[in-house]
Amino acid sequence: MNDSDEGAGSAARSKRRDARRNQETLLDAAAAVFVRSGVEAPVRDIAAEAGVGMGTIYRHFPTRADLIIAVYRHQVDACAEAGPALLATSATPHAALGQWINLFVDFLVTKHGLAAVLRSDDAGFETLHAYFLDRLVPVCAQLLEAAAGADEIRSGIDAYELMRGVGNLCIGADSDPRYDARRLVELLIAGLRRPH
Repeated sequence: MNDSDEGAGSAARSKRRDARRNQETLLDAAAAVFVRSGVEAPVRDIAAEAGVGMGTIYRHFPTRADLIIAVYRHQVDACAEAGPALLATSATPHAALGQWINLFVDFLVTKHGLAAVLRSDDAGFETLHAYFLDRLVPVCAQLLEAAAGADEIRSGIDAYELMRGVGNLCIGADSDPRYDARRLVELLIAGLRRPH
């Protein structure tokens, strides 16, 4: 291999990293816009948030469904990766669990409207739901085990049940300004505490 081959390989890797970073910026911007305005928000709002032209978004995501699915997967991955990081940096496992549940609630808000967009594609929706469960239930279980191991919460709490409960508390929060799902989720997490 000569120097020009090594230079080309390095340039290609750098270009792939840049493309991945640009795509992550687009997905973060789309998620922020979806949280504020729902999944039907105009693409121009997402482009403005990301600081790119609309053509860049369409080049990466030809349809709105492509963009929504990519945001969904990106948010699942971010939520999954946050669990271990929060455990490593939070004052207590219970604090890490609370912070992670807040991220999960944000994710649920972003996800609102996905089912309507994918209604015609049951197989696609089932695949995404399976991805969601495969990535997030083990992370929630790890946080619960750490908090129970530190004697901060009751033991034996099922991660899937907790996530279902949080999800159910979030239903309708976007359509009723008097309903504060986050406050009720905080009460749920506080209720996990072991009585002393």
